[in-house]
Amino acid sequence: MKNAVTALTALAQVTRLAVFRLLVEAGEEGLCAGDIAERLGVPAATLSFHLAQLANAGLVRARQQSRFIFYSADFEAMNGIVAFLTENCCGGKPCPPAKPKRRKSTVS
Repeated sequence: MKNAVTALTALAQVTRLAVFRLLVEAGEEGLCAGDIAERLGVPAATLSFHLAQLANAGLVRARQQSRFIFYSADFEAMNGIVAFLTENCCGGKPCPPAKPKRRKSTVS
C-alpha cells in the first residue's frame, strides 16, 4: 500500500501526470529529456524536478545514451499500481470492458 500511495502522490500533479502519460505513449524506448521538455513546453529545470519525483516513486527509469539521458515509463510498476487498484474490483468477477473517454490534456 505504501508504494501505491507514493506512486499515486507523484502522479497527482498535472505536469508529472503529463510526463508519465507521454512516456507511456513512447513505449520502452522512452524519450530524451529535451524531447519531453519540448513536447510539453516545460522548462528544463522544472522538468528535471518532475522527472526526479517520478523516478523516486519508481514510475520512470533513466538511462544514459551518449550525452543524452533517456527516460521511460516503468511498465512493471505501472501495471502493479493498476493491479493494486483493481484487485478487489467487481467482487472477484470479471469486470465489464470500459470505454475510454478521451479528453484534451493541458499542462501548466
